[in-house]
Amino acid sequence: MPTSPLHHVHEHAGARFTDFGGWTMPVQYDSVLAEHAAVRDSVGMFDVSHLGRFEVSGAGATDLLRKQLCNDVARIEPGRAQYTMALNADGGVEDDIIIWRFDDERYWIMPNGTNFAEIASRFVAFAPDTVTIDDVRADSVLLAIQGPDAPDVISRVIGFMPGRFRVMTGVFGDHAITAAGTGYTGERGAEIYIGAAGAEALWNAFVAAGATPAALGARDTLRLEMGYPLWGHELDATTSPLEAGLGWVVAWDHDFVGKTALASQR
Repeated sequence: MPTSPLHHVHEHAGARFTDFGGWTMPVQYDSVLAEHAAVRDSVGMFDVSHLGRFEVSGAGATDLLRKQLCNDVARIEPGRAQYTMALNADGGVEDDIIIWRFDDERYWIMPNGTNFAEIASRFVAFAPDTVTIDDVRADSVLLAIQGPDAPDVISRVIGFMPGRFRVMTGVFGDHAITAAGTGYTGERGAEIYIGAAGAEALWNAFVAAGATPAALGARDTLRLEMGYPLWGHELDATTSPLEAGLGWVVAWDHDFVGKTALASQR
């Protein structure tokens, strides 16, 4: 199974591992409860490199996203992020997704790790010739820094802190980074993308700044405490966003896959 480029770092930190979305990822270091508390009380750091990441760019990229996803990406400006869903023809949730918008026609699509191949293939199948789709997950790391102290720690380590659902780019050492004010814990913080070559130095810098390594076990208890859904549990291909109580994710003023089925549930 694939592993994070930071797998050896997690081994050295004493992590226990599990199969998550087809990847071998840390499930806990010391204790799930201690890691949960660190995020609620100060700041924790998660390696979420298993999450999907692909770029959609070129003339027609915006129209493609609007047709494939139920929220309306046209509502956000470049430099913003959005929560959305890919539905099937029956209105069921094939995946819930975060979008980072960089320019008028350039986006990163971030599905759950277990659904990455299926969602990427769906975009490839419906993309016009003017749109390019590129995998940006390979040879990269995605870190989530979360907690009440996260804004201060992030600012000290990378020199800036993106606002909520804002997307910013910068440099850490000699390495380009992208950071968004997003997360899955209910706490302030950011998710930070960096190439594999700079990932260990970035991880170590956050640890030195006071971030507690936290793993997927704590990430799950934190999202449950907040009532956040997880695809494959509260969301699946037979459950619509309306049935899941997430009607706010649906923008009705554009056409998208599953709209007709959803309209019958209103």
